[in-house]
Amino acid sequence: MKNQEKNIIQGLQQQDKKIIALLYDQYGPTLYGIILKIVQSEEVAQDVLQEVFIKIWKNGTRYDTKKGSLFTWMLNIARNTAIDKTRSASFRQKAKIQDLDQTVYNNASLTTEQNTDVIGLKNFVNGLEEKYREIIDLVYFRGYTQKEVEKHLNIPLGTVKSRVRIALRELKRIFDEQKINIIVLVLSQLG
Repeated sequence: MKNQEKNIIQGLQQQDKKIIALLYDQYGPTLYGIILKIVQSEEVAQDVLQEVFIKIWKNGTRYDTKKGSLFTWMLNIARNTAIDKTRSASFRQKAKIQDLDQTVYNNASLTTEQNTDVIGLKNFVNGLEEKYREIIDLVYFRGYTQKEVEKHLNIPLGTVKSRVRIALRELKRIFDEQKINIIVLVLSQLG
């Protein structure tokens, strides 16, 4: 674990208010990309991201390094919050009454291809073996539960869980090998 990550974890567990800005700068763009891929609405994704950071802050004292990396923990909070949002009655109702013209003319704004490409996430996921790429797509980008993936792919739940764990480990390895600084990449794409 890197020193910066240790400092972030320590600050989060001690409820140091300076850490929330660092967390947001360090992980916000990546979490936003995942959320946007699930909810497919920039406005909703922004709201969900804010809700995610509130949950991260409130539950920071309970984060346990033995159960997984900080990024994986935050990613799961983001994913679950986004999925909960899409399953909420108000979200489904809003999606039903969306103006047809807006859908037709603004369809490009609903795509997440560009947003995940900004941070290079698509390239990293595409670098995984097919069986892991498929699992990541279903679980993290399409919002399937692991139980739903089990039924969809007709494979045992234990295999689904193992593949998710291996895929996340491989993505972390790829990130580490590339020495990616997500903030720099995002800013370079925006600027």
